[in-house]
Amino acid sequence: MNNKQKLELTWIGKGEQPKLEPRILIEDPEKSYGEHHSPISKGGTEGGFENMLIYGDNLLALKALEQDFAEKIKCIFIDPPYNTGSAFEHYDDSVEHSIWLNLMRPRLEIIQSLLSKEGSLWITIDDNEAHYLKIVCDEIFGRNCFVTSFIWQKVDSPNDNKVPITPDHDYVLCYSKVPNGAPFKQMPDPSILEAYKKPDAESERPYRDRLLKKNGKNSLRSDRPSMFFPITAPDGSEVLPIHDDGREARWALGKTAVNDLVSKGELVWKQRETNGAPRWVPYTREFAPPNPTRPYPTIWTDVETTRQAKAHQKALLPNTPPFDTPKPEPLIERILHISTDPGDWVLDSFLGSGTTAAVAHKMKRKWIGIELGEHCHTHCIPRLEQVCDGTDQGGISEAQNWKGGGGFKYYFLAPSLLLQDKKGNWIINKQYNAAQLAAAMAKHEGFRFQPDDTCYWKQGKSTEKDYIFTTTNFVSVDLIDTIHSEMKTDPEGTGESLLICCTSFSKAADKYANITIKKIPKMLLGRCEFGKEDYSLNIVNMPREEDEPDFVPSGPIATNPSKSKRSGDAKQEKLF
Repeated sequence: MNNKQKLELTWIGKGEQPKLEPRILIEDPEKSYGEHHSPISKGGTEGGFENMLIYGDNLLALKALEQDFAEKIKCIFIDPPYNTGSAFEHYDDSVEHSIWLNLMRPRLEIIQSLLSKEGSLWITIDDNEAHYLKIVCDEIFGRNCFVTSFIWQKVDSPNDNKVPITPDHDYVLCYSKVPNGAPFKQMPDPSILEAYKKPDAESERPYRDRLLKKNGKNSLRSDRPSMFFPITAPDGSEVLPIHDDGREARWALGKTAVNDLVSKGELVWKQRETNGAPRWVPYTREFAPPNPTRPYPTIWTDVETTRQAKAHQKALLPNTPPFDTPKPEPLIERILHISTDPGDWVLDSFLGSGTTAAVAHKMKRKWIGIELGEHCHTHCIPRLEQVCDGTDQGGISEAQNWKGGGGFKYYFLAPSLLLQDKKGNWIINKQYNAAQLAAAMAKHEGFRFQPDDTCYWKQGKSTEKDYIFTTTNFVSVDLIDTIHSEMKTDPEGTGESLLICCTSFSKAADKYANITIKKIPKMLLGRCEFGKEDYSLNIVNMPREEDEPDFVPSGPIATNPSKSKRSGDAKQEKLF
């Protein structure tokens, strides 16, 4: 094969990428919980957004986050469906494999755009798709962004299956956003201090002295002639590197490095006896690191397994059916320790039972969790409430000295902005109120929804002078004249510009060069797939009641209405 030829994985439907509608997210204050130290601000994401629990299709939710969180997430951990066959029982094997890859690829593409330049992606996966998934990730991230494949021992008890071989491990694939861009941390290891002497009369810090003379392999003068030279001892004598058997040796450092130690007074001299006669021997002094660490191994047999994770889940939610494949908190703790610092953003778009969010919260990271299944309500919400309250003392709580605090906002995806009427015509979804429509149009047009407190037509902006205004009222010439008179100009004749999105307008209204008028829904048609609510490919079906409002997620909400920490006013609506 030509070395320049690109290796790609091909499967059925690979080129059929969905045209995603950029949805807005709407907060349900009744399900938000806890203390909020940085309320959602009108502008930007810096200090503005809090921990976010999002209920809805994770592909649409990732798309909804893209505008505000592009290149802001430090670590993304996902535990996708493993494609063992049970999730795709209605498909034959060849189609099953292709469907799974089509599930993953568009999500990975958005995930890549969300990662910061120092960010990293971690994916747990098993043998069924691990190697195919790596090739897909290589295409999206680049092979030079592949860090390694960790092996996690997920089973710690004898397996009584009646088959010859049963895997007891999963893989954790790790990618960085840019080559060598993730500043990973090493594993704390206090045992390293055992190799150092405790502070004494010679040093106030733990230390150990190393012979300056090279021993062992390649230690002769003939191996490195330039490293055989005399060093002046404290009594003025010259010392050469000589082995005990009389052979000429060499120093472990070159002449420049040794002279630097001498000038700094950091060469340690000790008198030793050889054949009954004292002689001066030079040493280098090495001090113990203040926080001893070592590289992490790639085989992890020292973190908890699925068995402990299920036990923790059962203790938290004794009356709730257990989640099938929960990940243990120490596994996520290790990943977040390696890849993040307190205050960094962490995202999990397959949140499952809520482990990633719980661990990130206890480790003082900001988090976003996305889940489509009803366990968002039956598992995630009650678990995260206990984390906020400090009543969850399992998992990593003791290791992190977690006593509670903080909170989260609960969001759900707005429905599709456009729907087809009985005649097949596209119309604006009537369930959108004015604020929701304005926020949705701002997102569609690449503006940040940011209503001005004093000027009604400044609903959002893309630059300091470029604004958007959305209205369902008829836009007349008089209205345009009024708005134009309020727009600021500068001496160069330029100034503020405005995009007006409306359902109808006077033809004569299109009279100013700095005001553009577009008609909805016509301006949006063909851009994306409207009316599609589920990209889960039948892995999880979104439950829905026929008489239920579109903006209210269905299913039992496992919360206690008597709790006092419930956040916000039910009448208050937050959008982005």
